[in-house]
Amino acid sequence: MTPFETEQEAFWHGDFGNHYVDRNRGDKLIAANLAFLCKVISRTQTLNTIIEFGSNIGLNLIALKQLLPDAKLSAVEINQKAATELKKALPAVDLHQTSILTFQANKTWDLVLTRGVLIHIHPDKLPAVYDLMYQCAARYVLVAEYYNPEPVEIVYRGHTNKLYKRDFAGEMLARFPNLRLIDYGFLYRHDPNFPGEDSNWFLMEKRPTNC
Repeated sequence: MTPFETEQEAFWHGDFGNHYVDRNRGDKLIAANLAFLCKVISRTQTLNTIIEFGSNIGLNLIALKQLLPDAKLSAVEINQKAATELKKALPAVDLHQTSILTFQANKTWDLVLTRGVLIHIHPDKLPAVYDLMYQCAARYVLVAEYYNPEPVEIVYRGHTNKLYKRDFAGEMLARFPNLRLIDYGFLYRHDPNFPGEDSNWFLMEKRPTNC
């Protein structure tokens, strides 16, 4: 019996998640992350604390550490192999080796981010994840995921029920009226210098509720 609520969690906790670790690594990815995250950070102010949900081996956090060396970094990662490699790369990271669906926080972070993670969450669980991200954010939320105007399932490396495209940021903006969109963009696979994964990113700011 799986200890997880959904088949997607078990999928990423197990062998497929391990193989993903082996496929997705390297200096070129970190360079592309630096270019992307530098653009995002330029639209923010005073990021002292950052948490990434679904950090894998920490390629985004490694880039953020170079850009913001004094920032305190936190991560939530379901896969043990990925979590172990992340801790080796960033020993000071506040690492939670658990599912996003069971993670509980008792504080907030200046920036909450996901990148290529919401697409793998069971659609029925997305509202709870949106709520978690919103509650954890002291100010900013960054969502970088595959976009589609309407929800659609995509066969992922021969697997069904493992990847979903939709308007994640739009759903969050509708769910939380005091979120406002600051900036957005597209990461293109044929970029000559820093190829991306054909995903869209959206930076949102959490305004005071009395505004």
